[in-house]
Amino acid sequence: MNLPTTVALLERHLADPGNGWSMGSFGAIAEFRHDPDEPSATEPLMRVTDRGGIRLSLPPELQPVACETLSPRAGRWGQALMLCLPTDAAAMKRRDVLTELGPDREALRVVDQSAVLFDMGLAQPQVDFCIRTANPDLVEVLRAQAGRPLMEPGNPAMGAILAAHPHRVALTRLGRVEVFQKIGGPDTGGVSPPGPHTHVLPQLLRAGRTHSANQTIPAGLVPCAGLYPASPFTDAEGREKPYDPEAARAWTWLYERFGPSDLVMLKTELGQHLRAGVTPDVLILPEGREQRRALRVGIRQAARDDHFDAELVRVWSLMHDGGIEAIEDTPERLGH
Repeated sequence: MNLPTTVALLERHLADPGNGWSMGSFGAIAEFRHDPDEPSATEPLMRVTDRGGIRLSLPPELQPVACETLSPRAGRWGQALMLCLPTDAAAMKRRDVLTELGPDREALRVVDQSAVLFDMGLAQPQVDFCIRTANPDLVEVLRAQAGRPLMEPGNPAMGAILAAHPHRVALTRLGRVEVFQKIGGPDTGGVSPPGPHTHVLPQLLRAGRTHSANQTIPAGLVPCAGLYPASPFTDAEGREKPYDPEAARAWTWLYERFGPSDLVMLKTELGQHLRAGVTPDVLILPEGREQRRALRVGIRQAARDDHFDAELVRVWSLMHDGGIEAIEDTPERLGH
C-alpha cells in the first residue's frame, strides 16, 4: 500500500474503539485505547479522551509489519500491526539521565501545554519516555535530581513520581501517546488501570532490545508504534468473549498485506495442504523459529475455520503445534 492508503487505513482503525495502540520500546511502553461511549476530541490521526490520547505522524519511510505471536493458551495467538521505520529514521535522543525539556508545547490538550516535560532518561533507541507535570512540588524534586539516572539507588525522584502520578508521554518519530491516568501500583490495587496506561519494566530494559524476540521484524527496521486490532478471543481489557470470526477475518486481511512475505507464503501453503486433504507427514518442520511459529499460528487459525476438516487439522496440530514458546516478553503479556 502507498502512504495515503496506509494513512486512511490507520485513521479508520483509530476510530474503532475495539483497537488498541502503543508507542515505546522493549520495556517502556505507553498504551492508548478508548471506550465506545467515551467522549473524545478528534482530529486527523489523533484521539484524546479524559484518560489519555494519541497523535500519529506518518512519514514516507513508514513500513507497517504484521506480527503474530503464540499465546500460552492452547489454540490462541496474539496479533499486532507494528509501525516501523528504518533504524536511522527511528532514532531518538537516547538520554540516559533525568532531563528537563521545558513546557510541553506539543501536548495534545491546550491545558497541558504549559506543564513541564522531563525525559526519564531510559536511553531507548526509538522512544523518549517522559513525564509531564504542573505540580510545583514534583517539579522542584525533579529539577533537583536532573542529570542523575532516575533509577540510581537513593534517587528520590522515582518515589516522588510514583506518589504524584504525573502524565506519561511517549515520544517517537511517529508521534506521541499521552497517559493521564495513575501509574499502576499500590494506589491502583497493584494493577494497571483500564484504558490508557504505561509499563516501565527495568528487567526488560536491561536486555537492550528494541522489540520482543517473539515479533518478526525485518532487519534494519525498528517498531516505533503498534496497532492491536480487536482480538477474536478477548475484549479490550483482556476479558473472555465468544470467539469472533469477523475479528479473525479482519486480522487475516491485514496479515496478508503486511506480514513478512515468506511467512505469508508458508501459511498459504498450509491452507492449500489442508484443502487438499494432505496429511502433515509430508511437511518437514521449518528450521527457523519464525517459520515454526507461523506454521503453529496457521494451524491454530485453521482449527477455527469451518472450511477445513476438523480431524485433519487436529492431526496437523498434534504433529506440529507441540511445545510452548517462551512467553515472558510477548506483547500479550506486556499489554495487560
